[in-house]
Amino acid sequence: MKTIQGPGIFLAQFIGEKPPFNTLEGLAGWAAGLGYKALQIPCNHPAIFDVEQAAQSQSYCDDVRGVLAERGLVISELSTHLEGQLIAVHPAYDAAFDGFAPAALRGKPAARQAWAIEKLFQAARASNNLGLRAHATFSGALAWPYLYPWPPHNALLFKEAFAELARRWRPVLDRFDEQGVDLCYEIHPGEDLHDGVTFERFLDGVGNHPRCNILYDPSHLHLQQLDYLAFIDIYHERIKAFHVKDAEYRKEGRSGVYGGYQNWVDRPGRFRSPGDGQIDFGAVFSKLTQYGYDGWAVLEWECCLKAGETGAREGSEFIRRHIIPVSAYAFDDFAAGQEDRGSVRNMLGLGSVE
Repeated sequence: MKTIQGPGIFLAQFIGEKPPFNTLEGLAGWAAGLGYKALQIPCNHPAIFDVEQAAQSQSYCDDVRGVLAERGLVISELSTHLEGQLIAVHPAYDAAFDGFAPAALRGKPAARQAWAIEKLFQAARASNNLGLRAHATFSGALAWPYLYPWPPHNALLFKEAFAELARRWRPVLDRFDEQGVDLCYEIHPGEDLHDGVTFERFLDGVGNHPRCNILYDPSHLHLQQLDYLAFIDIYHERIKAFHVKDAEYRKEGRSGVYGGYQNWVDRPGRFRSPGDGQIDFGAVFSKLTQYGYDGWAVLEWECCLKAGETGAREGSEFIRRHIIPVSAYAFDDFAAGQEDRGSVRNMLGLGSVE
């Protein structure tokens, strides 16, 4: 077994226009002051981190690492959640997701997709230059509009959707493999990879690719009413990244899992700061430790009630409390007996070794 690393923090929800949230140096100083040891850095803010430059320049990557090291920090992973989303967009979502791409590409789905794939290629190279082992992203979605289909289920539609999703992602997975980096899809509603079954279907489509892995976030599983602990039992070999985000689901008589198109604060299922929801993080950290997960535990703050800076401050200590330092020996080693074959046979009444 190995000890989980942490605490880390995902910067996406905290980058802003005012200091200290508008520069990497400022964000790093703020995070270090809260006790964080690592930053998960999104790739869609060139003023904070320029993924194109990081893919081309080792010296740039060394400078970034130096800025963080001065504050006692490292990078846990880079993130291309928004860019990954653009690799597969159903036409119904074209207008909604156009804002994730440069202005010159809006209204041009094919060019937008090509740009997104290039950004993932850059992220693979940048991750290698930074000495990272894992990368966080979204799968995008072609089949999501048909999640609960009417007219009824069309098997060919889903077969084609997942075949196309695999076709688009296979070159990206190969590029990450060349760079020695695991590509971790956040299992997330709104993405075609939103539960275990859909991940398995995609994994099969990409030929069980060794770099096709999971960013585990129990909040998304809980809000779908999945068993988020059993998920670890099933998929632990593919879990290579971990978001610490809480959630709660409060049954009521007016709406359910789909939320009734309401704002987050009014939905039966909603995200909370760690410790304020229903996720059993003691069990989550125990299972991940049991299975040897040695990646980072990264706070992703999304709470419909609590202020972000409060959630970040509390989240650092919350993660620290839940990390289990793995023992170098078993608690009952003091009472261990001899393990030679002769002794064992005598214990069993089998006599000496012939």
